[in-house]
Amino acid sequence: MNDKILVVDDEQEIADLVAIYLENEGFTVYKFYNPTEALNCIQTETLDLAVIDVMMPEIDGFTLCRKIREMHQYPIIMLTAKGEEIDKINGLTLGADDYITKPFLPLELVARVKAQLRRYKRYNTSQEQAADEDILIHSGLVLNIKTHECTLNEKPLSLTPTEFSILQILCQQKGQVISSEELFHQIWKDEYYTKNNTITVHIRHLREKMGDSFENPKYIKTVWGVGYKIEN
Repeated sequence: MNDKILVVDDEQEIADLVAIYLENEGFTVYKFYNPTEALNCIQTETLDLAVIDVMMPEIDGFTLCRKIREMHQYPIIMLTAKGEEIDKINGLTLGADDYITKPFLPLELVARVKAQLRRYKRYNTSQEQAADEDILIHSGLVLNIKTHECTLNEKPLSLTPTEFSILQILCQQKGQVISSEELFHQIWKDEYYTKNNTITVHIRHLREKMGDSFENPKYIKTVWGVGYKIEN
């Protein structure tokens, strides 16, 4: 396994622990306690995923997340303090794909990392597929599953892997209502689902990028108490 993982946390014990568990799984880890040094790594190294703490001196995790999204689309997992819901929302809004609340189980983090990498590679693979199966089209929205590209009315949409996954699932199951829990399991494929607003924030971010209205949506519709759907 040659995947390269960036780990940034000014709490050295946490960064060291995360690095050990990831290295035991065969990952190459770029570990930093200093976010300024991590920024240089982001700009110079080819990485596959980043694990970033939110609260750090000099440069916080939100800034690092934003810098990554200016250049790359690989998955980002944010580490947040217990109970800091606003940190989770801010991170997801800036383009993070997942978050884990401290304190956390190292094996849970490893599972999240693997799930994100599986999905990211699946949507960026160059393996041959039938062209018709690679393209999803709906009312001016075009998703190319093979190249992980999305356009709306011929204008490109810059989506994170998680946002692309949500949109793909909804388009592939047009007319069906998909619950937040089902979306979570289809995307992450693990058992660590808890009732939170992760999917809700991603949906909101998708709507903002698509210029879609919450009150009268053209694309992603909310079915209250059930989930989300795209009409046939």
